[in-house]
Amino acid sequence: MDDGSTDSTAELVSDSASRIRGIRLVPKPHRGKGHAVRVGMQAASGEYRFQCDADLSMPIEQLSRFLPPEFVGPGIAIGSRSAPGARRLGDPPLRKLMGKSFNTLMRLGGAGFSDTQCGFKCFAGARAHALFDQQRLDGFGSDVEVLYLARRFGISVQEVPIVWHYRSGSKVRPVRDTLHMLADLAAIRLNGVRGCYTPPHTDS
Repeated sequence: MDDGSTDSTAELVSDSASRIRGIRLVPKPHRGKGHAVRVGMQAASGEYRFQCDADLSMPIEQLSRFLPPEFVGPGIAIGSRSAPGARRLGDPPLRKLMGKSFNTLMRLGGAGFSDTQCGFKCFAGARAHALFDQQRLDGFGSDVEVLYLARRFGISVQEVPIVWHYRSGSKVRPVRDTLHMLADLAAIRLNGVRGCYTPPHTDS
């Protein structure tokens, strides 16, 4: 899924798709991370659907920890940079402090997980449909929304402590994005009160 990127990511994926069976590029205009992940998950058809950051700040060798037999579905396995056993490498002190403060804020907001924003998550296929058919937010708050929906719908979530490498060039804007996240938290709560989220009917 390409969310209107302006670097060479789409070109690289398109080239790979022309040579490697199973790779597909889904181009869409830019609307935000939430929209990109939602469209990608809805377009996927695999039994397990893995979401990852393009910079691979989590080494790809750790992918097996999100799949059977280490991940016992059905449900969701989410990478965590804060769970016991996790390691953050090369993280500047200010960035580390921001991450801890943000995760604390998310827990106080009701997310209930040690790290909601880690970009590595694996969804069992039926659960992906159940969640992303309901997920609404287009920005960074979408991660919290998906986990909120999982708890609301009784879908199991397994936290996977990972080794995470800091990559420079992050597009996160600390003050502005934190304010947007607070607004997204309020929107999630409001949607819940309004009955906008309908529990799925799935046996798998």
